[in-house]
Amino acid sequence: MSQTNRKPGQPQEAPLDPFKRAVTGCVRAIAGDNEVEVSFSKDKPALTGKRVRLPDLPKKASAEALRITRGLGDSMALRHACHDARVHNRLAPQGKQARAIFDAVEQARVEAIGARSMKGVSDNLAAMLEDKFARANLADVRDRADAPLEEAVALMVREKLTGRAAPKSGQRMVDLWRDWIEEKAGTDIDALLPRINDQDAFARAVRDLLGSMDMGEDLAEDTEPEDSDEENDQPQGEDSSEEGGEDQSEGERAQAEEADASSDDNEAGESEAAATTAEDTTEQEDIDAETPGEARRPESPFDQAANAIDYRVFTTEFDEVVGAEDLCDDEELDRLRAFLDKQLANLQGVVGRLANRLQRRLMAQQNRSWDFDLEEGVLDTARLPRLVIDPMQPLSFKQERDTNFRDTVVTLLIDNSGSMRGRPISVAATCADILARTLERCGVRVEILGFTTRAWKGGQAREKWLKEGKPANPGRLNDLRHIVYKSADAPWRRARRNLGLMMREGLLKENIDGEALLWAHQRLVARPEQRKILMMISDGAPVDDSTLSVNPGNYLERHLRGIIELVETRSPVELLAIGIGHDVTRYYRRAVTIVDAEELAGAMTEQLASLFEEEGLRRAGRAAGRMRRGG
Repeated sequence: MSQTNRKPGQPQEAPLDPFKRAVTGCVRAIAGDNEVEVSFSKDKPALTGKRVRLPDLPKKASAEALRITRGLGDSMALRHACHDARVHNRLAPQGKQARAIFDAVEQARVEAIGARSMKGVSDNLAAMLEDKFARANLADVRDRADAPLEEAVALMVREKLTGRAAPKSGQRMVDLWRDWIEEKAGTDIDALLPRINDQDAFARAVRDLLGSMDMGEDLAEDTEPEDSDEENDQPQGEDSSEEGGEDQSEGERAQAEEADASSDDNEAGESEAAATTAEDTTEQEDIDAETPGEARRPESPFDQAANAIDYRVFTTEFDEVVGAEDLCDDEELDRLRAFLDKQLANLQGVVGRLANRLQRRLMAQQNRSWDFDLEEGVLDTARLPRLVIDPMQPLSFKQERDTNFRDTVVTLLIDNSGSMRGRPISVAATCADILARTLERCGVRVEILGFTTRAWKGGQAREKWLKEGKPANPGRLNDLRHIVYKSADAPWRRARRNLGLMMREGLLKENIDGEALLWAHQRLVARPEQRKILMMISDGAPVDDSTLSVNPGNYLERHLRGIIELVETRSPVELLAIGIGHDVTRYYRRAVTIVDAEELAGAMTEQLASLFEEEGLRRAGRAAGRMRRGG
């Protein structure tokens, strides 16, 4: 019909254009917002504010592919219409597993509202879910350890809310968990249906469900003082919480991330102080014990401000900063690196193209500048006519001047916690590897660091605390492990295999992001480069059970907020953060949140490129100002 009604000279319409217009109209109608923008792209599907991004389709798309696309659009539209980020973030739990379940069940709620009232939407969502679990290879899962509990709970909640069975590709996963979930929280799931249209009441019922599943310790009171901070930060959190079907987890995981990160910050500062003050066990003791032996790096106003934050470390005796090559032998490193390359053979092509694009953008900014009339260097041919006019004139040489762009160091700080296991840590390792090689070509030094703990639920530090009679408010109670995968001065070719260590079974444990952030910051500050950039990459809230069990509930979060504020306001280091599946924009001024780990490559390259482009514009502005003054 469209071809029949086409006017002379009007371009022919693409075969899928009518379908795209129909999907756009449906999304806006379900969302109840005519200002929603819908685009189709090869990038990952996402919901950002009022922008919906759906996957592009081939010219001859199958009927199933069309249903999946419609399902994605319906899911995002329902989230836009039925989800309140403020309510969600206020009631979100702190524990990682509890947050994951809380997020997944909320998504099940918003989708169930549409499925209950519109059969077509129900069919589209069913096709989308079938494809989702098939892509995740969960159709044949045989062990609970490989079956995500949060997805199983969400599918059982969907069954209760819609009366529709779980998709075939997710049925095996649900069967593995069903008896356990029904025994623990069957009555709580039944109580969700009457509250489906009231997000606040529904969320509180989900909190009861988590308590029945022995996750009550992870539930934070929604009346805590942090609420005032959360409201102040809400405009940012709200924007990113609308980023697709998993924005809830972003906001919730960000809260917990701050908690752990705050504890990490303090420990990093104390561990370095302890190295020069006979391993004192408290922050105040470290300050008092500092002597002229610390003269090579005198305490700066930044250090003094960091020490003033109300945060303690019970002991730094068992912490370690270790090179990746020291944690396993050469043969195992080679095996792990080969495994990483095999896992990500397809992703490397995508990341490689993004890295090449970043390299072209960076190299384009390195405008050449020269010093002229020198006695040595490259012959300045533009001055040769002077010799013809006056043979007594000496030859003139020129030399290229080093640009400020090259005098830069970038640190990539990667979360090595257990929640990063699988695809996220593989993608992070590959992105870091390829970006390090790319930036090295551009003359930018790169350092790659990781952070985790040596033990689960407290290590030797906790044992020491128990032996000393469990003194109250001990502070951080775990043994840190900070890993140097690549130092800034090491060439990429020598450090390449170290990144395979992230694939090692048992390496990824708990994470205290705050002290890790401070540790990486202190390493950067000691570097001679003029410009210093620190990029934090994490997929969830920092969590250390042993610390949170014996200190105030907001202990780690408060410290993280303090360290981030210090770095952003008092440090020459430029800090940016990337959150994988959790909202980091609520805490960092320069941050981006991605829904899926496979978006990490694009986020890292774009964030770095934007930083360098901003600096290039500033340099161009300063140069233009000098020219005007000279004129």
